Amino acid sequence: MTLPISICATTIAQDVAEYLRDSARLIKEGRIFKALSPLRTFELALNIVYIAIQGVIIMMFKPPSSKCRKTLAKPYGRIAVIGAGLTGVSSAAHCVAHNFEAVIYEENSRDELGGIWAHVNSTSGLQLNSMLYRFHPAVLWRKAFPQQKDIVGEITRVWKEYGLESRTKFNTEVKSVRRVPDDEKTSSQPEWIINDGEDGVFNAVIVTVGTCGKPKWIKIEGMPEDVGNDAEEHEEREDKCAAGPFSYATAVKTEYEAPHQDDGKSEDDEECAAGPFSYAAAVKHEHPLEGPTDQRDEEDDSNKTNGSGRLNGTKLTKHTNQRKETFAQTIIHSSQLDTIPGWKLEGKNVVVIGSGASGVESVETVLERVEGGKGGNVWMVARSDKWIIPRNIVIDTVLACQPFGREMPLSFLWEFFLTHWHYRGVKDLVPTNKGIFEGTPVVNDEFLEHVRTGRCVYVRGDPVRCTKNGVVVNDRKRGMKLGDRGREIHLDADIIVLATGFEKPDISFLDDGLFPDGYERPDLYLQNFSTEDWSILMTNSAYQNAIGTVGHFHIGIYTRILLVLLMDEGARPTPKDMRLWVDVVRFIKRGASGGAFGFFTYAELTIWLLGFHLLRPDRLRWILFIMQGWGVHPK
Repeated sequence: MTLPISICATTIAQDVAEYLRDSARLIKEGRIFKALSPLRTFELALNIVYIAIQGVIIMMFKPPSSKCRKTLAKPYGRIAVIGAGLTGVSSAAHCVAHNFEAVIYEENSRDELGGIWAHVNSTSGLQLNSMLYRFHPAVLWRKAFPQQKDIVGEITRVWKEYGLESRTKFNTEVKSVRRVPDDEKTSSQPEWIINDGEDGVFNAVIVTVGTCGKPKWIKIEGMPEDVGNDAEEHEEREDKCAAGPFSYATAVKTEYEAPHQDDGKSEDDEECAAGPFSYAAAVKHEHPLEGPTDQRDEEDDSNKTNGSGRLNGTKLTKHTNQRKETFAQTIIHSSQLDTIPGWKLEGKNVVVIGSGASGVESVETVLERVEGGKGGNVWMVARSDKWIIPRNIVIDTVLACQPFGREMPLSFLWEFFLTHWHYRGVKDLVPTNKGIFEGTPVVNDEFLEHVRTGRCVYVRGDPVRCTKNGVVVNDRKRGMKLGDRGREIHLDADIIVLATGFEKPDISFLDDGLFPDGYERPDLYLQNFSTEDWSILMTNSAYQNAIGTVGHFHIGIYTRILLVLLMDEGARPTPKDMRLWVDVVRFIKRGASGGAFGFFTYAELTIWLLGFHLLRPDRLRWILFIMQGWGVHPK
């Protein structure tokens, strides 16, 4: 009891000291009214209450850590955790806290602890209030919207507190996970071998590779051939990942191509979840008249460009002689923005390709680093419009509490509210072909304000090709479909930022038999267990889209379900039971956009987890352990 109180008291003391230092500085600068502002005092009081609430949560739900800092004397089993990101560290901490030995395998170095959060830009932060991002009960956030450094710091603190340093094998790639044959097993528990088996036998495997791996580099005609060759040096992941409701998203499934090359796949340049991203800006773009390209090029420019040859700052040119040009300036992935200092952005034209969380964050990062109005033009090229919801914990929580995980007859009420309140003045950006409960939204307060003030130009369209000094975009009007022919415009660019998401991590180290046809990711038992073997758990590795967060209490719940199945043979589901559960959910959500498990809300996830107990009354005796984490500790 003393430790949480001590930590909270120390954190509150730091906030008060920071408040007093800032007050003294403001008074010294002659800003007396600012120093004595009641608003500053009110914000301090709110932060103290916020920290105190977290202290109560820690006291009630944090599992003890003192007995698991060394090797457990008599563990109930051994568990392999693949991946040392936020989910992997949290899962392993729960395992050892409940008397199960764990080994974490991480293919990268110690510097990669934290997964995607170790790679994103330093300006990246949570899109949602951190009260909805409590990936472990021991977490204590100082701010409502912590940034990358704070998040990695909390991951590291949990990793150390639960003795995971000695249990983590860095620079160790998992190449195979194979089942021990029945005639070679030494117990009635499942038995698995990792790689060559030098670490012994494991009773279960938790795969925490997430849904976003290496940065996804797209190829557009006119790009230099070597673009993306150094991608491995700049691996990162984005809001989503982690991501959240709102901090995450899915691996990008689409290639940006000329409109006539559209392959009919997902329309979104979606990003990965989990989490991690702030947001940025874009601006209303007036679309030119429709009509065949050759006719429009011959029309009087003064009808559409005020005689200047530009449209809202967009240079309009003919491109017949530019098709074989190669872009001669800088092309980077959004995960590399930290490598460009602010002074190098001054006066530069920046084109961001991608409208998801990392695209918004990229624009915001550029605008923040260029001070004093010294920036050039900033453009966002959006292949599809995304729903943008405010950073309001009440609104975000209510949206996540929709229990059906799909568009419902009254969902239009939320869309009407957001359109006329949050999108006031920029209704042109409201998605026309996607409901609020059909894809992971971007959570942002500043984005639409940037749209209103014109700090960044929002272009709805498809990048067609690069030229020597820019990019040609198929500019589409609102309501036009992907692949529709719009008007080709040329955006001058000194820097092109590819905010195009991340590749889906490979899980070929797992046997294909664990995921038969029709039961691959995300169509899994409780969306995270292999339907063929409950001892293979894939927390946050089957995620696609949701209004809910990947970095919250479900990590511990899923881990404890696995521990119960290891301890209680009678609680275990059969492959037939697990496939039936998937089939029932698919029947209930038939017709849902993206499939039954392509999108879910956090309330729906909670219903699944409660149903695990209620549909099998013999499991009810474990409900307080699974849902609250109470009981089962090292002796």
